[in-house]
Amino acid sequence: MTKKQERPATRTRLDTRTVVRAALDLLDEKGADAVSVRGTADRLGVRMNTVLWHAKTKTRLLELMADAIIAEAPLDALPSAWDERVAELARRYRRALLTRRDGAAIVTGTYAAEPATLRFAEAMVEALLAGELPEREAVWACWTVIYFALGLTQEEQALSTADGERFTQALAAGAYPSLARTAPHLRDASFDDRFEYGLTRILRSLH
Repeated sequence: MTKKQERPATRTRLDTRTVVRAALDLLDEKGADAVSVRGTADRLGVRMNTVLWHAKTKTRLLELMADAIIAEAPLDALPSAWDERVAELARRYRRALLTRRDGAAIVTGTYAAEPATLRFAEAMVEALLAGELPEREAVWACWTVIYFALGLTQEEQALSTADGERFTQALAAGAYPSLARTAPHLRDASFDDRFEYGLTRILRSLH
């Protein structure tokens, strides 16, 4: 059998969406540290150059992945009141991050000026401007909400790998009395409640 005969008769033409979907599947299976151009190519059964045609670098691949994750946050059927709208957008953003393993880590590590990310930011800033916030404050408030959601969600998704025993031993040594006193609350894994608490505090500060 010749080499020509060994090749598949037809090959599905890849597009950027297919490449990103394969990278996201790799993320779900193995986590953020395993995501790479080579790993994505292996998953698709193609050469690295094929993936690089759609995502020139790993950084670019991560940007496209981040945008695809944010695209999972719907922007329809939002409340009319501006503060309720901001809160609902923040909840949807967090849920989108949680749909993917290490989703928050992927989004945190990128600066994706991509359609879904920009549409979400537009909706958030629009809601904040509707609350009659000055333009700079609206932007800074948007950042505050997003960074809070990213940070807390990243902690939540990393919880399974946290070294709780080392933390307990450090507090037991007596060098951190305030932390030891509040230790049960520091270990509180009620991330939904913590998110709502922080979000409420942020929104109250904007009124």
